[in-house]
Amino acid sequence: MDVIVEAFGERSEIGRAYRAAAARFVTVLDELCSELPLLRQACREEGSTAKGVVALRMVNAVRPYAGKYFVTPMAAVAGAVAEEVLDAMISTAKLSRAYVNDGGDIALHLGPGEAFVVGMVERPERGSLFGTTTIDFENPIRGIATSGWRGRSFSLGIADAVTVLADTAAMADAAATIVANAVDLPGHPGIGRVAAVELAPDSDLGERLVTQSVSELTSREIDEALEAGCRMAHSLRQSGLLRASALHLQGETRVLQGDRRSPLPEVSVPDRRLVDA
Repeated sequence: MDVIVEAFGERSEIGRAYRAAAARFVTVLDELCSELPLLRQACREEGSTAKGVVALRMVNAVRPYAGKYFVTPMAAVAGAVAEEVLDAMISTAKLSRAYVNDGGDIALHLGPGEAFVVGMVERPERGSLFGTTTIDFENPIRGIATSGWRGRSFSLGIADAVTVLADTAAMADAAATIVANAVDLPGHPGIGRVAAVELAPDSDLGERLVTQSVSELTSREIDEALEAGCRMAHSLRQSGLLRASALHLQGETRVLQGDRRSPLPEVSVPDRRLVDA
């Protein structure tokens, strides 16, 4: 596990923030490992026995999905770790803005008048940018996450990338996982799937089939898969679990915007198709 951390402000405050981040980061992994059996179990609607602050962030982020979808707290681990490290920084130092990036799942801090420009990547291994958005202090968004079958984690779906903007990084992490899983063509012969345990014996997904390859799809098939993901994203937005999202599959992008009456950013994607304004 590694993170990228950047802080902005007075030089002395930045140094204080980085020392706090380093000190907190070295304790996180041991804390999570102590509760790993619990965190690899499917989340339940009733209360959790998780004790650590990061574990509790993970459980709280996935609990809204319990009973509807298979999901474990591990679906929010990267976002929860990013949040915790960022909290250590801003509770110790006075910063104008800062971020913690844990493998593409990002926790943000913004002071008054500050903003970040965020890029969305289609293919993680290529670093190919397919869109940008600007998040400023007035936005409620403080978390960004991306999921898809080409990423570092397993996916049940076929999206190249699903980027989600949410109130917290843990919320974004969980929502991106759920939406990416929904971008799918069940039973399609051109999609290669393997039981997760065959790739990682300790995977929390067990015998569930995870995507390993996707053949070239027709325009109609791409539309069908993306529309399934958009329906899921719309449902999560209605429930307050995400603010906006961008779904990408084989060169096609669908964008689900926030309500234009609220202070939410617009996602800029060339030749995009707006699902909802």
